[in-house]
Amino acid sequence: MEDIILYGIEAEQSLLGTLLIEPDLIKDIKTKPEHLSPGKNHNLLATLLDMDSKGQPVDLLSITERVGRNNIGRIGGRSYLSELMTSVASTANFAHHEKIIYDYYQRREAIAIANRIKEKAIAEEPAVAIHNGLNELMGLDDSSGDDDDGSIMNDLVEVYDDLENPTGEITGIPTGFTELDRMTTGLQKQDLIIIAARPSVGKTAFALNIAEGVSSKNEYATGIFSLEMRRKLLLKRMLSSSGNINTQNIRTARLAEKDWGKLTNAMGSVSNLNLRIFDKPGVTINEIWSKVRKMKRDYQGKDILIIIDYLQLITGSPKHKGNRTQEISEISRMLKHMARELDVCVIALSQLSRAVEMRQDKRPMMSDIRESGQIEQDADVIGFLYRDDYYDKESENKNIIEIIIGKQRNGPTGTVNLAFVKEYGKFVNLERRFEEA
Repeated sequence: MEDIILYGIEAEQSLLGTLLIEPDLIKDIKTKPEHLSPGKNHNLLATLLDMDSKGQPVDLLSITERVGRNNIGRIGGRSYLSELMTSVASTANFAHHEKIIYDYYQRREAIAIANRIKEKAIAEEPAVAIHNGLNELMGLDDSSGDDDDGSIMNDLVEVYDDLENPTGEITGIPTGFTELDRMTTGLQKQDLIIIAARPSVGKTAFALNIAEGVSSKNEYATGIFSLEMRRKLLLKRMLSSSGNINTQNIRTARLAEKDWGKLTNAMGSVSNLNLRIFDKPGVTINEIWSKVRKMKRDYQGKDILIIIDYLQLITGSPKHKGNRTQEISEISRMLKHMARELDVCVIALSQLSRAVEMRQDKRPMMSDIRESGQIEQDADVIGFLYRDDYYDKESENKNIIEIIIGKQRNGPTGTVNLAFVKEYGKFVNLERRFEEA
């Protein structure tokens, strides 16, 4: 029993520390004070829930004022609160900590019920004691906090409604590229999409084009995590694409007279986008989860697209230090978990290995993705960008980029061709149907 309580306390401390670091998570919490061990952890969670219900901010100063300086020992004291905040490795594990806490709460309660059955079986009729004890145990199992009972009926009704009232060919977030949308039916929520290419082929430009198209519509919002380029540089590239202004003119601040009117219009368009750009280098999965959760709250009612540029630059867990394959595998799993848990679509850009350069046909394939094993497994869609004129300057397919869908869990694979206006960093629809592989 002692070991169970100790282990429970460790999980409780992780949960409480997460709430102190990211207070808005308290709005999603399923854990109740009675699920925690008696004492400071129980009292602290009860205090945080009460403060949230009254609209009070959750921070160290507010908590101290709320409980009173003479009573702060009831929740462990200020040093304990600080210790909780510094001990949390990742806020992305919040739901997992809740499950651990409830599992151990059930164990403690089951042991307590078993002890009551034992005592009553000695003092009363054994059959009555067993019957009452079983009812208590079943009640404990039914109160797991998980509302999903596995019923299929509601989903069957929704499937019928979807078929009876079709919304058209596009069921997800439209990219604005006609044939690509037709092939994928849009970018689906809860999907992890990998877009991979060799350097300078156009990954970032492609992602920015999609971000601009998506976030210009009122019902959508986009978050970009740029681990390679500063936010200002991305905005310059968006202004070039949006205003049809030569990227070199913007980069060197040598705008032609005709460009100023275009720039003004482009500035107006970009400023109205439902768009957030986070440009902290070396960002962790933990930080990405935190920012995405906040976007979900800020853009309530909108479908969210998250773009990460690029996957291999995310800082992984220290426990995998020295093993890059394991590090990338965990990052890939966590991105897929985030897409499911937060109900967002995630596009992660990825580098390709140099192996593609060694083949005669340099069109990328699955094995060309760096540390590809887990990525290939986790991704719902994998797309490659290929430009023939990247390798052959005399190519007949100048300024044509191929979007090669190498994997699509719920749809066809094949190739879509787009025109690439390099001087603007802009992709444009071509009147050409994709060919299914």
